[in-house]
Amino acid sequence: MAERGKFIVFEGIDGSGKTTQARILKERLEKAGKKVFLTVEPTSGEAGTLLRRCLRGEADLPEEAISGLFMTDRIDHIKDPKDGILVHLAKGEWVISDRYYFSSYAYNSMYSPMDWVISINSLARDLLKPDLTFYLDISPELFNERTRSRGTTERYEDTEVLRTVRENYFRSFALFPDEKVEVVDNCSGIEETADKVYAILSEHFGL
Repeated sequence: MAERGKFIVFEGIDGSGKTTQARILKERLEKAGKKVFLTVEPTSGEAGTLLRRCLRGEADLPEEAISGLFMTDRIDHIKDPKDGILVHLAKGEWVISDRYYFSSYAYNSMYSPMDWVISINSLARDLLKPDLTFYLDISPELFNERTRSRGTTERYEDTEVLRTVRENYFRSFALFPDEKVEVVDNCSGIEETADKVYAILSEHFGL
């Protein structure tokens, strides 16, 4: 039986560079001889597809239903028998996810009480906690600079909203001191941040 892989998560407000850093880390781990599965939330499953429509303003659901959809998509993400996170970890692969349950704590708590959001996501946390979470920290103002060229925006992409989301992230981190969370300042260059991420990962796992 293969040794269980590691589960790494990238978190941060919109425009924080999660997707870029997740991709770079995947490439670096593969060069180090690791098998890596890169994934993202919302997923491309049924719940995730509906979520993306809601985020783009193409479907309208109550906030509680949206929070529930995030939870539903996350359980499917973990337990899907063909391509779920647990399947890849069992094969010894490293799994890197762009967002996980801290995103729900931070974003869904904009519209619902955080303790309720945490409670409905408790099954996901019981099933699978990350081995390490990277929070890429930028200011909401820097988000505006980085996304000014976008033609469209999603429901959470507003400076004041993201300022509250950032506060919610740090509030939720404080509620779970047992979680391994590393905060990385991502206001500098992409490669500099990637070096910081890999150095922290190496320190944790002896790469």
